[in-house]
Amino acid sequence: MNKMKALFLPMVLLAGVLSACGGGGGSASGGAGSDGNSGEKKLTIGVSYQNLQNEFAINIQNAVRDKANEKGVELLEADGQGKSENQIAQIENFINRQVDAIILNPYDKNGAAPAVDLAVAAKIPVIVVNSQVSNLDKATAFSGSDDVVAGKLQMQFIADQLGGKGNVVIIHGPNGNSAEISRTEGNKEVLTQYPDIKVLAEQTANWDRAQALNLMENWLQTHKDIDAVVAQNDEMALGAYKAIEAAKKADDILVVGVDAIPDALKSVEAGQLAATVFQDSHGQGSKAVELAIQAAKGESVEHMNYIPFQLVTKENLSEFKK
Repeated sequence: MNKMKALFLPMVLLAGVLSACGGGGGSASGGAGSDGNSGEKKLTIGVSYQNLQNEFAINIQNAVRDKANEKGVELLEADGQGKSENQIAQIENFINRQVDAIILNPYDKNGAAPAVDLAVAAKIPVIVVNSQVSNLDKATAFSGSDDVVAGKLQMQFIADQLGGKGNVVIIHGPNGNSAEISRTEGNKEVLTQYPDIKVLAEQTANWDRAQALNLMENWLQTHKDIDAVVAQNDEMALGAYKAIEAAKKADDILVVGVDAIPDALKSVEAGQLAATVFQDSHGQGSKAVELAIQAAKGESVEHMNYIPFQLVTKENLSEFKK
């Protein structure tokens, strides 16, 4: 453990730096303080985000900050930068700073699991948000959505558009990420009902728009008969569409994503992306803070808290635009 702590020290320092810009009146001082107005103890929540280069993770952060401000809670925030070892170090840091609760937005289902074990051993409530960990049963609660449903919704949409026959490619999220695992399960479950839909290729683009663009450029060279792209998030869907548009095949290939980020909604409105699947980042982040506050106060909480997915097409787009 001493060697591990030495390895993680730079990331522990990073967590301290990020905490200074946290919501809810957060500072880098750490620990639980007191409310200057009421004299009551002010709760402190440590939050480790999977990767703040990802727009959806930023949306989660915004929701967490808004709810923390509303509830008068101090936040200590850290960016895992897509590495489980960073998140483990950040949870160790939160424990050392004696936070009242921890919110974990895990990057990797198995890799981030030790972070939950650390929080449980320290007797600090840990709320998992958005993505899952392999030992979710040990966490205090989960706030998120059922990613199998997202995978089903997007693939069923494509199956319907293709009339149950055609060729698709699947762009996966990061290997080992719980959303990638579950969305793939949902994708494949629908495909079992459509033997005439063939998967020509599938590969990860790590939730990244640029990686998806490059991957799609390669696929367009090696596969001349692609009818649809099923991308497991919007960033990758938008990257794939850009490659398709550059190849002058936008009228021939359908593209669907997940998350309903603003850029994706604009793309659906413009008739570019065929559809996306709305994932409620605000609902997930807000609920995570509410659960953390309740657990920190010793109140009982529901373990699994699901926020529904919804398919977004041009026909119902107005319901999702702000």
